[in-house]
Amino acid sequence: MKGELRRLRSGPGAEDGRQRPFLVRVRFAAEDPDRVIADARAALACVVGRAGDWPAFERWPRLLPERFVQRCAPEPAEPKPESDESFDTEAWLRQWRTMTPEQKRAACQGPWSLSDWLHCFDPTEEGSGDERGWWWWHAGTDETGGGWVQVATTGWPFGSGSLFWLIEASGGTDLAYAP
Repeated sequence: MKGELRRLRSGPGAEDGRQRPFLVRVRFAAEDPDRVIADARAALACVVGRAGDWPAFERWPRLLPERFVQRCAPEPAEPKPESDESFDTEAWLRQWRTMTPEQKRAACQGPWSLSDWLHCFDPTEEGSGDERGWWWWHAGTDETGGGWVQVATTGWPFGSGSLFWLIEASGGTDLAYAP
C-alpha cells in the first residue's frame, strides 16, 4: 500500500525499477487527460490512504473528490426484508467464465454506485480489498491527446471493472487495453 500511495502521489521511483510486476496499460480519450489523471489519482489516493482505518460508508462522500462522487450511480434501494433470495456466487462465476472479453467489459461498465466501487478496496471482512487484482503504477498523456493509466496486476485476466470505473468517473472515455 505504501508503494502504491507513493506512486499515486509522485509516480514510480528508483525503488520501483527493481520490481518486475506484470503491467497493464489502459488508454482513454478526454478533452483534458491531465485532469482525468489528477482526478483518478485523488480518488484512489483517498481510498488507499485509508485502508488501515477504513471509514464507515456514510463518511466516504465527504472524503472523496466531489466530482468523482457525483458521477457515481445512485445507491440501490434497500432489499425488501421479506425477500430471502441470496446471491448465488457459484452460478455467477460459471456465467462469468463463459463470457467473451467484450461481454465482460460491457458487464463492468459504469456507472457504478459508490458502495460497489468502494467494496473493491474495502479491507474489512465486508469488502474484497484483500483480493484486489490491480495496483496503480503510473499514468501519463500521449501524442494523440489522450491519456493512459498503467497498473500492476496479479496476471491476466484480472478484475479491471473498478479500474475502468475510476477512469470513467474521472472523465475518461473510450477506454481500451493497450501496449
